Formats: sequence, C-alpha cells, structure tokens
Amino acid sequence: MSKNFEEFKFNRQILNAIEEAGYTEPTPIQSKAIPPIMNGQDVLGIAQTGTGKTAAYVLPIIMKLKYAQGNDIRALILAPTRELAMQIDENVQQYAKYTDLRSVVVYGGIGPKTQIEQISKGLDILIATPGRFMDIYLAGHIVTKKLQVLVLDEADKMMDMGFMPQINKVLEIVPKKRQNLLFSATMSEKVERLSENFLLWPTKVEITPQATPAQTVEQELYFVPNFKTKINLLKTYVEDDPEVSKLIIFCRSRAVAENVYRFLLRKFNENHVKVLHANKGQNTRINSINAFKNDEVRILVATDVAARGIDVSSVSHVINFEVPVIYEDYVHRIGRTGRASALGKAVTFCNPAEEYYLRKIENLIRQQIPVKDIPAHVFVEETPYQERQDIAREIDNQKKKEDPDFKGAFHDKKTQAQKAKFKAQRAKATGKNLGKANTGKSIKKKRR
Repeated sequence: MSKNFEEFKFNRQILNAIEEAGYTEPTPIQSKAIPPIMNGQDVLGIAQTGTGKTAAYVLPIIMKLKYAQGNDIRALILAPTRELAMQIDENVQQYAKYTDLRSVVVYGGIGPKTQIEQISKGLDILIATPGRFMDIYLAGHIVTKKLQVLVLDEADKMMDMGFMPQINKVLEIVPKKRQNLLFSATMSEKVERLSENFLLWPTKVEITPQATPAQTVEQELYFVPNFKTKINLLKTYVEDDPEVSKLIIFCRSRAVAENVYRFLLRKFNENHVKVLHANKGQNTRINSINAFKNDEVRILVATDVAARGIDVSSVSHVINFEVPVIYEDYVHRIGRTGRASALGKAVTFCNPAEEYYLRKIENLIRQQIPVKDIPAHVFVEETPYQERQDIAREIDNQKKKEDPDFKGAFHDKKTQAQKAKFKAQRAKATGKNLGKANTGKSIKKKRR
C-alpha cells in the first residue's frame, strides 16, 4: 500500500491541493483503486462510506485530464441524489483548485436554465443525477463525443432507485472507447450482474467485506414498544447526554421526520435543529446541510435521502429513530459518524414491527448489535390501539413474505368477510332509511 500521495506520480498542482485539504496518507481504497484507474483500467470499487472513495476516482480523473480543453465534457460522474452530486462537485473543485479544469454540477428540483448556461460556457467534468443529465442532453446542450471517463457513484443505490433505464440510455450515447468506474459501499449479486453491461475486464477493489460498518462506530440497540416511548428515549440523548455534540436522527418517512423535528423545535429552536427530507425545497435542503456542516445547528433530522454521500465531519452520534427497510441503508446511515478514523456512536430504536428488518440487517453486516436496556428514568408509554393494529398488520405482512401460505389476523378472507358484512349492514340501514323517507312522502301526499 502507498504510504503517501507522491507515489502515485500526481503533479504538483494536485499534491498541493491534497496537502491543503489536510490529507497526509492515502486510505486503503485510494491505495488500491488509484493505480489501476491511472493505468486506464475499468474499476469496480467496493468500500464502506467515509473511506475516501470520492477522492479515489476524482484525483486520477484530474490527473488524466490535466488542463481545460475544448468546450465538451471529458469526464461524467453520475450520482443518485442531488446532495451527493453537490458533495462530489465540492471535492472536484477542492482537488482541481490549482488547475484550470472546469466542473459543473446538474440535478433536478430546480429549473435547468442556469445549469444549461454554465454548461454552454464550456466544461471538462460534469457531475449529474441521471434524470437531469438526460433532460439536458435531449434538449441538445451536452455533447458526449469527447467523453473519456464515466463514473457511477453509489451504483447500487442508483439501481435501487430505478435509474437503470436512464443509465442504459447514457450508455447508448457515450463513446464505446472509454474508461468506466463503479463505486459503492454495497454491491449485491444483482448489481454485479448489471455492471457487467458496461465494465470491460474490471479490476475489482474490495476493501472490507460487503456492508461492513466502520470499526470506529460503536453500535447500540434499544427495543422500544412504540412511537411515544421512542420520543421519550430520544429526549435523554438530546437533553441529558453531554457526549452528543453533533447528531443526525434518521427516519424512514417524511411524516415521522417532520413529527420528530416539531418535537425538537418545542424543546429547542431553529438555531439548534434542522430537518432534511424530499418534501423540502431545494434551497431549504442546501441551507439545512450547510448549517449542520458549519456547526450552526447541533441536530439534523433526516430521511435516507441524506444518508448517502453527505460528508459532514465530527458527527458524534447517529440515531436510527426507525429501522431502515432497505437493509444496506443501515450501513450508509451509521457511516455518517466515525468518519476519517474518528470515533462515533450509532443508536437504533426498534419497535416489534421493525425486528424483522433488524434481523436482516444483522445478517447483512454479519454481527449482532449489542442490546441496551431502556434507562429506568425513561417513561414507557402504553401503545395506542391504532399503533398496536398497525404493528400487528406489519408483522402479519412480514410472515407472509417468508411464508406465502401464512394466514394471520389480517388475512384476505377475513378482510373480505368483514367488507361483505359491512356492506350488508349498510344496505340494510340504507333500505330502512329509504323506507322511512317513502313513508314520509306518502303521508305528505295524503295530507294534501
């Protein structure tokens, strides 16, 4: 493994930028991936989040392109979310600051006019989400014939999010003679098969077993019966724990994220907490991330849109308020802490309906998460009737997934019988009411 960046034969401009960024020696993914990328090979890179994989492909691309040339893109980096695309663009600008290379980032959620204007001025590196890239390409503003390098970052997430049709279209419009790079924290067999479409004799670089959490992250698990008790337990972290200096709270849905955010707002105010989810406008999302990055707020409540690629230093704690349904997202969530060799803690709250997903996560990461008892001072609430029903229904659905013949408390036959009974009762009641109405009419007629 390379002990310093000079061994990669980077030019002085790149070395100065690396030194200024505060990096002294390459991470394992950088040591293993940079040499084959510099040699022009296709690379399939698998490394957990927070290990420096963005630099592992950005640095060789900058070295390869060297200086600004022409008006058309020579490197294209595709990312699944606008947040990750913006993060990559920041890295490109940081590492290319002593060159004259031009980079532009494009993503959805805002009008394309300004992005098209930036592209029309000429560029070397384009960072994009697949949908926005295709929109601008089809409108005639991107020329791909000079493209030398194509990168898919978080390739598994792109395929999970249904970007495969756009990626296939991209592959049809780029030169056949090009270098392809795929990077991800997780790489399922399905993704590996799909990657065979566009990787030619790739060098596979795998730094850790797939979906392994960083060694610097201490994990804890609490079995919590319901939403209100989760809120009570969350209080102890945001109010009582002096070690919680910077916290991300992950929720599965926008509704839960909004509820948790409102609870925290009552405790603190907007100077302490921000929320990040897909319903928020683009500017609000950017402002929330920047406020958290710059230590202007201590707590960020987020859905999984923020779980990938948001490189925020010194996050002391991550709390999974809900267990993720996409198992790989657990690794990405907890990878927000314990970055760059710093220590961090990841805490998960799990209700009975989430235990199914928790077991799948433990199988994926090949370890059991240590279980902690709910502290004695945390009030354990009674589970309300509706929440009890929702949990029971979800557990039934999970059992059906594992055993299609399973008939639970909410199986279809019972539901259909209940519907038929309800319809009969309604028809009977409606019939009675009609009878009364008709009787009323006939009486009125007689009176006339």
